Order: sequence, then C-alpha cells, then structure tokens
Amino acid sequence: MHIHILGICGTFMGGLAVLAKEAGHRVTGCDANVYPPMSTQLEAQGIELIQGFGPEQVALNPDLYVIGNVVSRGNPLVEEILNRSLPYVSGPQWMGEHILRNKWVLAVAGTHGKTTTSAMLAWILEDAGYAPGFLIGGVPMNFGISARLSGKGVDSDFFVIEADEYDTAFFDKRSKFVHYHAKTAVLNNLEYDHADIFPDLGAIETQFHHLVRTVPGIGRVIANADEAALERVLKRGCWSEKESFGGADGANWTLKEYEDGSFDVVFNGETAGKVQWELTGKHNRSNALAAIAAARHVGVPIAQAAESLARFVSVKRRMEVRGVVKGVTVYDDFAHHPTAIATTVGGLRQKLRHDGAKAGRILAVLEPRSNTMKLGAMKDALPGSLAEADLVFGFGSEKALGWSLGAALAPMGAIASAYDDIAVMVEAIVAQAQPGDHIVVMSNGGFGGVHQKLLEALAR
Repeated sequence: MHIHILGICGTFMGGLAVLAKEAGHRVTGCDANVYPPMSTQLEAQGIELIQGFGPEQVALNPDLYVIGNVVSRGNPLVEEILNRSLPYVSGPQWMGEHILRNKWVLAVAGTHGKTTTSAMLAWILEDAGYAPGFLIGGVPMNFGISARLSGKGVDSDFFVIEADEYDTAFFDKRSKFVHYHAKTAVLNNLEYDHADIFPDLGAIETQFHHLVRTVPGIGRVIANADEAALERVLKRGCWSEKESFGGADGANWTLKEYEDGSFDVVFNGETAGKVQWELTGKHNRSNALAAIAAARHVGVPIAQAAESLARFVSVKRRMEVRGVVKGVTVYDDFAHHPTAIATTVGGLRQKLRHDGAKAGRILAVLEPRSNTMKLGAMKDALPGSLAEADLVFGFGSEKALGWSLGAALAPMGAIASAYDDIAVMVEAIVAQAQPGDHIVVMSNGGFGGVHQKLLEALAR
C-alpha cells in the first residue's frame, strides 16, 4: 500500500511513518516544517518528503491519505482530498488497524510522564527478552529511535505506545488513545491541559473514561492512587482488572525511598525489588512504579524489572545534559506545564540537597510555548512551579503570548526576569552564571537553539 502522510514531521506521525515503512508500505509525506531532526530521520528511512500542503500532491495517487491532527479544514491539500472524495484516515486509527490489531498493547496515558514511563516500560520488556515494538513521543536513549515494529529479527507480540489524550484529527474529536485498544493501560496522572481543545478538566476525564471502556475484561488498568481525577474516572466504570500505585492508603504498589534516590518496590505490602539509578525526582520514581506494574502484567518478575531500570538511560530532552562549560551544566528539558516544571526543578533540587556542599544554584530558563501556556490558562501557576529555582529567566513577548510573562513572574521579585530577545536573555544568564550552577532550559519546542547559544557564550 502507498500511504501519503499529512503532517509527517510531528513526533507521532513521524513514528507512524517509520512503522509503516518497516511494515512494507510505500510511504511519502508532507508538512509545513520539513527540517531536521525529523526530516533527516525520515529521509534515512527512504521516505520522500514534500514541503508544504500543495493540492498538486494528489498526483502522487496514493492508496490512502493518513492525516495528522496538525492539519485542519482550509488546508489546500485537505480540501482537494475532500473535493475529490479520496480515501483518508487519521493517524491513530491507521495505527490501530494496521500495526496494533494483533498485538498485546501496553498504553501509557496521563498529563505528565507518558514519554518517560513508556520508555521505561519498553526498556524493561527489551531487557527481559520480549523485543517489544513501540511508538514513543521522544527518543529513549536505550534505543536511539522513537519507533519500531519489534526487536531485530523478532515478530514480537507486545507493543508499547504513548497514549495521548489530544484529539485525533479534524474529523475525529475523540482522544487518540481510544484507537489503540490497550490490554494494559497505565493512567499516570490527570490534570487540566490542552486548553485549546478542552473547556475544563471534566471534559478530559470523559475522554479517559472512554479509554477505560476500551480495555477488555482480561486486561488491566494501572492507575495512580494519588490522583482524585483518576478516582473519578474509575468510579464512572471499570470492567477490567485494577491495580493502583502511589502513596495513598490501599495502593497496591508503593515504594520506600532512600537518600541517594534509590528505592524499594513494595507490592501489596511486601518488598519485591530495589531500583538503584541516577534519575532524580518523585515523578520518576512514580513513573518507574507504573512501568514495573505494567511489565508484571505481561510476565516480567518485579525484581527483574527493578534491576533493568538500573540500566535505563532516560529520554532525550528529559533533563538531558547538553554540555558542561567552566563548571556550569546546561540541561534540556521538555517541561511545558506548571506541574512538569515543578517536578523538573524540584527533582534537581532534591539531588543537589543530597550532594550537600557540592550543590550549586538552579537557573531556570522557561519558554511558555504549549497551546495551554500560550492561552494563559496556567500563567498564575508559574511562580509556584518555579519556587525551587534560584534565578528564573522567561522568554516570550506579550504580542506572541497575548499576556505579559513579566507580570506573571512578578510575584517572584528580583530573582525572575522576562525577555523577548534570545540574545539579550543569553547575555543576562551568562552574566549571572557561576561555576557549579545548573541551567535548566524548559520548552516543548526548539527554543531558538538557546542551549547551544548558552554553551558558546559560557565558553567565551
């Protein structure tokens, strides 16, 4: 089959393209922003890319158009497809029908931690010899790729997928994850997000309820017991096995934490394994519990899963060290929601407290770039989310955001400043940086290459 993918350079659609190519299909695609790293990754797979959405692309005459949710009505190629009554489908539906249909699907959903938890779970299964396929919204460094059908030379029965609650396509406003038909469903957490498509938290809870409805009776829902929103979701109905993780009374999966960041895994009151690793933060320990619980559902012993995580190397753009210059460490992190920002900065602060005298300051550098942040729905939560930082540098003009980042950060006083020029901001950060400091750059976009600019400026 020849498929032509609209919006191919998005993380999900790019991964779908790789999977389709591996499955033997001819794949072409187009996007408004065909540039590295996704463009080079796709071209290396022999996938032909076209810049833009010109209607002349119908001359390619594919068997099917696979349409990403970045594309909306009014798009010239979409209008041509509709006018000619050409066959089209959404990316998630195509995944469900062509890649996942005969697989044991392990889906990881939640407002935060989907990518990291999916990567942990894929690695645990890989280390246990399951050779899983996966599609993850980031690049797990244990694998170096974001998607594959299965391990080399193996037709694995298992597939790990990051299950996003964002809508499917312009013609299908259900969340993507309802198309995946998970047998193992992890519900990591649930907060208000995606203010561009959801009016309130209740609307997102309804979508999670729809996900729970798709899990078969022989399947298992593994939910965070500390989340009131998830408790409300499950009270609306659950027809599968249930397990819970977290600190709440009665949770099946809990942990005992040690000062060095390692922890015991406790299942139904009994210590069953120990995780010793370099990752920081309560959120990562919670992610690990969820991944271990999900792996157990397919037969991986708890102690083995815990031991595998000692060799887990996280995901690109999740507290990824981009460089160390003159004693200053620069990190890249995907945090783009106040809760994610707080857990990123708080996790680093916990590590620095453990390091004691060696600990330096945290310089937080933030770009409010997600749709939710740009709409200003979370701006009042920013000061609280950055409370563990020593200095805060925000980037974003009032014209671009529609609200004043400087005013939002004002409650933090003199430790926070806002900029609408990256070069000026870089100069201000470098002027403040001292040996031993940690500069944490947080954005869900490229942020104008600020990481490299900081490293170069520090070197000068």
